[in-house]
Amino acid sequence: MAGSGEVLLEVEDGVAVVTLNAPDRRNALTPGMAGEFIAVCDEVDGRSDVGALVVRAVGKSFCAGGDIATLTKAGEDPAEASNYDGMTQIYNSFYRLGQVRVPTAAAVRGSAVGAGMNMLLAADLRIIARDARLICGFLKRGLHPGGGHFVILSRLIGREAAAAMAIFGEEINGDRARELGLAWESVDDAAVEDRALELARRVAADPELARVAVQNFRKETGPPHVTWEVATQFERPAQMWSMRRSRD
Repeated sequence: MAGSGEVLLEVEDGVAVVTLNAPDRRNALTPGMAGEFIAVCDEVDGRSDVGALVVRAVGKSFCAGGDIATLTKAGEDPAEASNYDGMTQIYNSFYRLGQVRVPTAAAVRGSAVGAGMNMLLAADLRIIARDARLICGFLKRGLHPGGGHFVILSRLIGREAAAAMAIFGEEINGDRARELGLAWESVDDAAVEDRALELARRVAADPELARVAVQNFRKETGPPHVTWEVATQFERPAQMWSMRRSRD
């Protein structure tokens, strides 16, 4: 499909492999890259031969969060239309992953920070390198978390661990992620993608069943007291305020 090449799609054995391919900026999300990611998810949903999706990344980072230039520009005037729309596009990219009609797995190597954490949290399952660095990182940058971060983190690891990471700035590796329930497995860096693909091929063998099962799985295991969508809107004004504050 046409685009900058920052998001790639390959389909094999019923598995859609979506690759974040902007290693020069550690796969940090721009509005343009986020738009490409959404378009790839739309394409996957339109293919009846696809029964699973794996998201992975090129380079030393899974995703370094929102692109610094994008965040800086948004901080100049968060309510300005293009800035607001750009941040919306970034939010929508990982939210869109969470709505893909097939089971999804994140193959995480290197670092994941901020919105990059939201991207891996959006998947149904995670395989993470033992030496990966998982960092919420919003407060360290002087930003309030965005994209429903508190909800999607705490629904996996609970309130205490979510507070440690998102509020108190604790960084964890893949082994700790597995212990907390944030990952199904932690494996050697070189084995991450193969293991994620192995699991994806298993469920993708019956695409129709995979689609029905994962939709019901998500409904039945469902959102906590505040839905992810509501949390995204709840967090948004606080994040926008924090961006503006950093310019004052």
